[in-house]
Amino acid sequence: MANKHRFGPIFFIFLSLLPLLLQFSSATGDLQLDYYNDSCPRAEEIIKEQVNNLYHKHGNTAVSWIRNLFHDCIVKSCDASLLLETKYGILSEQSSEKSFGMRNFKYIVTIKEALESECPLAVSCADIVALSARDGVALLGGPQIAMKTGRKDSKESYAAEVEELIPNHNDTMSSVLSRFQSVGIDTEGTVALLGAHSVGRTHCTNLVDRLYPTVDPSLDPGHAEYLKRRCPSPYPDMEAVEYSRNDLKTPMVLDNMYHKNLLSHKGLLSVDQQLASDPATLPFVEKMASDNGYFLEQFSRAMVVLSENNPITGDEGEIRRDCRYVNRD
Repeated sequence: MANKHRFGPIFFIFLSLLPLLLQFSSATGDLQLDYYNDSCPRAEEIIKEQVNNLYHKHGNTAVSWIRNLFHDCIVKSCDASLLLETKYGILSEQSSEKSFGMRNFKYIVTIKEALESECPLAVSCADIVALSARDGVALLGGPQIAMKTGRKDSKESYAAEVEELIPNHNDTMSSVLSRFQSVGIDTEGTVALLGAHSVGRTHCTNLVDRLYPTVDPSLDPGHAEYLKRRCPSPYPDMEAVEYSRNDLKTPMVLDNMYHKNLLSHKGLLSVDQQLASDPATLPFVEKMASDNGYFLEQFSRAMVVLSENNPITGDEGEIRRDCRYVNRD
């Protein structure tokens, strides 16, 4: 009789939640390492070959692949919705002002064509986004990241959500941290991921608010003069290629120069420099600035978390024939 009521109310609450827990486990567990071993054994090798070829022809593609992953995954799901063009009643996410400066989408078509030639309708565009980012990171001197695959492609775009969910260059640090946390990336990971600004360049339109009419006091005066030479007008031509390199010393190397620059008040964007003034993020900036290995370790960890945000798996999505358009049969 003593054991008759040994299962208390918590046990029965657990039983009622079990189907939901199993559903969640299934939704995230369908991603796995070497997902294409049977359906397309050379899939990851083909992507790496194409990424390498494109990098040696157009070095900036490696930066584009990293930005693609961020823009695709931070909105709603890692599902290649970013790649859809405006057609068939779909408004492309690329049309958003938040996508300003993004490029090299045409080379995703190149990668997809190489995969379709060997394994038709086997490899998703969402996995191309993830794996090209992984391989781009390595080409830029970053870590070798073990990344799971098995994502399916979205059949719709989330253009309206882009404006709301992608952080802006002048957002407050609290709002940026909150957005990253909503997809499972902690403060340490956010500081690391923003270190992607170590490579590539920033258009003047995102810089001039720190230069005109007066220089942002958090910006190093000498660096501000350099930036004014790069961006001589408070009203930059949106069509012109007016920009500054994010890092003047190692502009195409993913390293902790970004964090060192922040401590020297040489962060380009307002959101960058806030990392070095916010008490929640400053300790991580200091640690990453002093230890490149630690930065790369945290960057790798955060990239994996980002790449696994709410993926479409199983029969929920599709594998597009062409990454620009939903299948029409």
